[in-house]
Amino acid sequence: MSAIPKTKLSEADYLAIERAARFKSEYYDGEMFAMAGTSVPHNYIIDNLHGELYACLKGKPCRALVSDMKVKSARARSYGYPDIVIVCGEPEAEDDRKDVLLNPTAIIEVLSPSTQEFDRGGKRRKYQLIDSLQEYILVAQDEPDVEQYVRKPNGRWEQSIVAGLDAELVFASIPAKIPLAAIYAGIASSNKPL
Repeated sequence: MSAIPKTKLSEADYLAIERAARFKSEYYDGEMFAMAGTSVPHNYIIDNLHGELYACLKGKPCRALVSDMKVKSARARSYGYPDIVIVCGEPEAEDDRKDVLLNPTAIIEVLSPSTQEFDRGGKRRKYQLIDSLQEYILVAQDEPDVEQYVRKPNGRWEQSIVAGLDAELVFASIPAKIPLAAIYAGIASSNKPL
């Protein structure tokens, strides 16, 4: 008995379905995946980061966009919804709907237990195929720990870890420095502050 092959969606089919849906889905190489909800700590981290980024970038040519902006990686045939995407200069959109960003400068994902393997592996590799992307940042929910991937002038990606509430995340692609204590403000682990 042979398996029935899955029918792959075209990018146009995905966009038509996604734009009419009441829930968000991501698209990877012909397959569509519904997005799950997030936890309170996940949302606090996004809110804290966005607030800090807004303050750092105010009056500068870069903007931080939260959660609802699709980002396309054309070479990877994927559309994702980063937790935060930073765009510098004029945003480039896929079409007149302006709901798909083509030129992110930095992408930030807050890790969830159900998605962290993909965020560190397949999703990271897909985003890193975007020519404009200079930085990919992964933020842990359960401890003050940030993985930072920076594109070097030779095109290679360099990883570093920033850990501990006394540490500071220094962005390579934008004029921003954010203390991890600010990123994790208000988050408790096992009824104790981080």
